[in-house]
Amino acid sequence: MALLNFGRKDEPKLVNPHLEAFMQGFSIEVMPRTAAKIEDFRDLLPRGTRVYVAHIEGTPIGEMVATAKRLGEEGYDVMPHFPARIIKDRAVLADWISRYQNEAGVKQALLLAGGVNKPHGEYHCSMQLLETGLFDKAGFTHLHVAGHPEVNQDIDPDGGRVNVNEALSWKQAFSKRTDAQMALATQFCFESKPVIEWADDLVALGIDIPVHIGIAGPAKLQTMIKFALACGVGPSLRVLQRRAKDVTKLLLPFEPTEILSELAEHKHANPDFNIAKVHFFPLGGIKTNATWAMNNGGASGVPASQK
Repeated sequence: MALLNFGRKDEPKLVNPHLEAFMQGFSIEVMPRTAAKIEDFRDLLPRGTRVYVAHIEGTPIGEMVATAKRLGEEGYDVMPHFPARIIKDRAVLADWISRYQNEAGVKQALLLAGGVNKPHGEYHCSMQLLETGLFDKAGFTHLHVAGHPEVNQDIDPDGGRVNVNEALSWKQAFSKRTDAQMALATQFCFESKPVIEWADDLVALGIDIPVHIGIAGPAKLQTMIKFALACGVGPSLRVLQRRAKDVTKLLLPFEPTEILSELAEHKHANPDFNIAKVHFFPLGGIKTNATWAMNNGGASGVPASQK
């Protein structure tokens, strides 16, 4: 009779090889105030991880640039947010680009409308930022824009996809005339089926910009539901609602294992599936998210300090 093997602490955890491959080159989002709590990102993230720096209304550009510089010095590819609605005019946009480049060596940007209802100046969408030509003039190598796997009623109030699809078609055309590599970075989702259907629909529409799928990192269920409602997450919210009905799981953290495993299996079975990368929103904390990646991502989650 074989004895039960409970394992030793020094034994590597078996991981799903398809999930490990799917998580290769994942990215993560931070804010200046959350990044400041991390002593050294090299203890948490693989070398060269793309780190998005979210620009929340009211955050001074100096704090954004300082965070970008610190992350770059620790060996990470930094992609700051450029929220159109909080950028007053072309002069401010040019100043931000110059400061990020000259002070922090940044050549990547996520362009999005931003979370404010009333624009602070002349811009209200990412397309207007792209049209300035300033990012191409500055030689930015990567320009990411928003993608919406679920209906976004801020863009299409009737619950359809006419406006968002028109915007995607414009961005598709722009991707062919810019030297920068483009990608669609999406809001977080909780269910794989709507994501797969949306990604396939993009291909049918002639959109071949790679997708970086947004995934919420481990967090308390109450925290997850709060952020989901605030961010307008639609149909896949039912995953959290079902979980909330199970009192045995109510106090346990909600983890992204199921959706990522399902997407990874689909990618393995369909290599041309256009989701190229995973992008984490660390709703339960950067360390919590990084620990999950270490435990479930195999070689894809090993932090720089351990290599």
